[in-house]
Amino acid sequence: MRLAFDCRYTRIGRHDGISRYTAGVVTALAELQRGSTAPFELTMIISDERQLEMLPELPWVKVSGPTSVLEPLVALQVNRAAAPDAVISPMQTMGTLGRRYRLALTVHDLIYYSNPTPPHDLPAFVRILWRLYHKAWWPQRMLLNRADAVVTVSHTTEALIESHHLTTRPVVVARNAAELPGRAVAAAAATGAETRAASKTLLYMGSFMPYKNVETLVRAVGELPGFELHLLSRATDADKTRLRAIDPSARLVFHDGVSDEEYHELLQRATALVTASLDEGFGIPLVESMGFGTPVVVSEIPVFHEIGQDAALYAPPRDPAAFARQIARLEDPEEWRRRSLASRQVAEGFSWEASARALAELVSGWTGRAPRR
Repeated sequence: MRLAFDCRYTRIGRHDGISRYTAGVVTALAELQRGSTAPFELTMIISDERQLEMLPELPWVKVSGPTSVLEPLVALQVNRAAAPDAVISPMQTMGTLGRRYRLALTVHDLIYYSNPTPPHDLPAFVRILWRLYHKAWWPQRMLLNRADAVVTVSHTTEALIESHHLTTRPVVVARNAAELPGRAVAAAAATGAETRAASKTLLYMGSFMPYKNVETLVRAVGELPGFELHLLSRATDADKTRLRAIDPSARLVFHDGVSDEEYHELLQRATALVTASLDEGFGIPLVESMGFGTPVVVSEIPVFHEIGQDAALYAPPRDPAAFARQIARLEDPEEWRRRSLASRQVAEGFSWEASARALAELVSGWTGRAPRR
């Protein structure tokens, strides 16, 4: 079987969430193919040759970008360029008119139905369509039912898809994951529990969109003498002014973006990674942090319970005092050490290989079946 993976959402220079998911899954699928355990020949679909720097060495074809006005007809380009038997896309918006292949579309989350503000870096016409799309459930149903199967990244989102009756197609869970350091790194973290508990350094890795609820974290830090909150992503001047005004006593450090190396170094010094999101489809920073043996303190939403399990500490998302109390628990070196060891154990349950195998099993089930058109 000729399998093509839609890699057009790969960022240039640095991954975001969907870009990292794409690279992680494609790399793991390539490993399965090299191990002769996969029933397919893999090709990548890109829209910019610079994307190849962030992807494994595989055959590739180039078509128009996912935000192009040509997107509704992109299947015609894919038919000609790759002649695939099946395509997996990491988004649900891939055009399907005229396709001659089986197709799996991916839903990462349903956040924007309750938080309809689109990412600011999208073109204006896409932002308008984004808001209109999330006014009702029927456009989502229409998109998903064009495919032969639907992929999602968590059991939490799988349950939401079912509860809202979003598709009649089979749903496959291929969970997000992260590249974990060697076990020795996490073991060293647990050994240095006293130092880490005393560092009073908190990390936040994420955007500043309203549903991320960073305000709760700022208020929590204001209640914790000596603690610093390091905000790692790029922030606008307006975001910085707004957050600093919430509690002038809160010690905030804005990094305006960090490299992977800087991020990993910070994780190896921090007391905890924190996030107070109101809603998420997954939470890769949780897996990354736990993989380094760094505990996480997070909002008690279903997907974070799915990821953090018994290793994480939880608080109501709009309760800064509860967040402060949970963070303060990690000042006890023995509590920190216990959470550190549990965190690494939980993180090892998430792997790109497991997600790739779930997709390979889906594709193998399509052998000999006629594609939907």
